[in-house]
Amino acid sequence: MAASSFPMPGKRFVIGVPYLWLIVFFFLPFLILLYISFVDMGNDINPFKPLWDPRTGLLKLKYENYGSIFRSSEGGALFQTLYIEAYLRSLWYALCTAVLCLVVGYPFAYFIARSPSSVRPALLMMVMLPFWTSFLLRVYAWKGILADQGVLNQALMALGFTAEPLQLLYTDVSMLVGMTYVYLPFMVLPLYANLVKMDFRLLEAAHDLGASPREAFWLVTVPLSRAGIIAGFMLVFIPCVGEFVIPSLLGGPENIMIGRVVWDEMFTSNNWPRATALAVVMIGLIVLPLAIYYHYASDAAEPGK
Repeated sequence: MAASSFPMPGKRFVIGVPYLWLIVFFFLPFLILLYISFVDMGNDINPFKPLWDPRTGLLKLKYENYGSIFRSSEGGALFQTLYIEAYLRSLWYALCTAVLCLVVGYPFAYFIARSPSSVRPALLMMVMLPFWTSFLLRVYAWKGILADQGVLNQALMALGFTAEPLQLLYTDVSMLVGMTYVYLPFMVLPLYANLVKMDFRLLEAAHDLGASPREAFWLVTVPLSRAGIIAGFMLVFIPCVGEFVIPSLLGGPENIMIGRVVWDEMFTSNNWPRATALAVVMIGLIVLPLAIYYHYASDAAEPGK
C-alpha cells in the first residue's frame, strides 16, 4: 500500500540523483580523459587539440599513447614495460593492503557489533577519529615512527632487541603499514554495518546443534557477513590501486606504483596524452572486473538460478 502511494516523480528523483552524480563527477571527467588520451600534442603544449583535421575532415587519433603502455619504444617484448610493471605492482600492493585490512578489521568490527549498544557510538567514534586529522599529517607521523632514529627503533634499541637502527622506512613493510592504517576504517565500517544486523541467535542454534565456536564462526558468521566483506574489500582495494601519496612518502624507489607514474608523465614529462591513457587503462582494470562480478552475482541471486 505504501509502495503504491509513493509518487512516481519521487521515485525518479531518488533514482536520478545518484545517476546524475555519476554522470557529472565520473562519466564526464572520464570522457575528457579519453579525449586527451588520443590527442597528438606534437610540439604544442595543448592537450585539448582537436582530434579531427579541419581540412580533410578525418579523425587524427594517436593510438601510440596506448601502444607505448604495452610495448616499449626500444622494440622490447609485449607486456614487458615500466607501465605494466607499475600496474602489476599496484594491483599486488592493493590486494595485500585489502587482505591486511580484512584480517585486522574483521575482529574490530565483530567486537563493536557484539558490544553493548550503549558503548557502540564511542567505539565507532574511535574508528572514525583519524578522519578528523589531516591525511598528510597521519602519513608523516608514520615517517617519524619508522625512521632510523624514530620512535620504534628507539624503543627496540632501548629494550635490547637490536644494537643499531633497523631499516624500517622506505620499504615494502612501511608502505603496507601506512596504507593499511589509512584505509582500515573503510574496511571496519562496512563490516560493522553488516555484522550489527546479524541475528546472533543463529550462533546459539549452531552451538545447540553441536558446532564448536570456530565452526559456528566459519559456517554462520562469515557467510552472513559476505556482503560487508566484499564492500570493505572494494572500498580499500580500488583507491589503493591508484594511491600516490603513501608510496611517495613511505615507499622506496623500487615501490613505484601507477599513481606515481601518471604523476611523472603529466607533471614531469608534460605528456598529458600518455598520462591520461595510463589512467584510462587503470580505470578499465578496476571497473570491468567489478562490472562482470556484479553481473554474475546478481544473476546468481535471482530465484531459479
